[in-house]
Amino acid sequence: MNFFSFTLSKIYTLKSLEPGTRYYYKCGDSSIPAMSEEHTFETLPVPGPDAYPRRIAVIGDLGLTHNSTTTIDHVTLNDPSLVLMVGDMTYSDQYRTTGGEGVSCFSCAFPDASVRETYQPRWDVWRRFMEPLISRVPMMVIEGNHEIEPQAAGVTFKSYLSRFAVPSEESGSKTNFYYSFDAGGIHMIMLGAYVDYNKMSAQYAWLVKDLAKVNRKVTPWLVATWHPPWYNSYSSHYQEFECMRQELEALLYQHGVDIVFSGHVHAYERMNRVYNYKLNPCGPVYIIVGDGGNIEKVDVDHADAPGKCPKPGDNVPEIGPVCHLNYSSGPAKGKFCWDRQPEWSAFRESSFGHGILE
Repeated sequence: MNFFSFTLSKIYTLKSLEPGTRYYYKCGDSSIPAMSEEHTFETLPVPGPDAYPRRIAVIGDLGLTHNSTTTIDHVTLNDPSLVLMVGDMTYSDQYRTTGGEGVSCFSCAFPDASVRETYQPRWDVWRRFMEPLISRVPMMVIEGNHEIEPQAAGVTFKSYLSRFAVPSEESGSKTNFYYSFDAGGIHMIMLGAYVDYNKMSAQYAWLVKDLAKVNRKVTPWLVATWHPPWYNSYSSHYQEFECMRQELEALLYQHGVDIVFSGHVHAYERMNRVYNYKLNPCGPVYIIVGDGGNIEKVDVDHADAPGKCPKPGDNVPEIGPVCHLNYSSGPAKGKFCWDRQPEWSAFRESSFGHGILE
């Protein structure tokens, strides 16, 4: 049992914490006095093949709605020891413009908007909403498209970069857009889809080095996370990040990534093990959990349903190139969409929720 207190006026990094240890703490200024209630948290276990977090909660596209509240209530009841937030946290970038209703494509709905609002009080309310959970459970985050928040003078991601501390330097990364960390016997890779990821990029070079350092005898499990999915059979965001898949999939496959978590699509979908759109027993299991409870409602249309196949120009990433393609083999050969649920799609459900990894 350890106790400490500190004044929090900016992001503050606690040094020399021991793994697998419970700490008690207060925040504030004891000279006023103005201290918070006592909080507690337990650090993650030391990396090793026999030590794992009890449960890992995986949440995407959460927002701040009645459905978001239900999601966090259920997560809290599951008592996780780590939370993975896979992007699109507050939707502060469109809260006032859209009247709280949300739009699936801001630039489509507001083509004349030179910048996108960033309503910071929404961020503050969301952090207070999350406090009962993340004051005692570590949360690791990765940016989504709603964290871009483009402002004047080309400023982007200002809130994301200012409000979260992640182990970027510790993992050899020079940016919070991508990094990695160990959680017991799991090596977690957090990748950025809205910064350069091609084979000549800094992110690709970092990923090569990070994967080369993984010791599967110490961390047998290799889990990756980024916001927009590569494999997705919903009409929404269909093949939107095909470019990213073409650049990075082979590298992740060669190193035997076990599971990939993404959000962006506001529904649940779990894939069979797949590589390059073909069933492969050595490929990762891809899981979409972009169903946290956001203001944009759930996605219900499947790309394989009659009349629901998007046009190749429909799903364009807010940042990055477009690489849409027709399938080159299998039942969908020569087509942009399957005419049935793809064989690599194991299960899909249109409802709000979250994931628990044990």
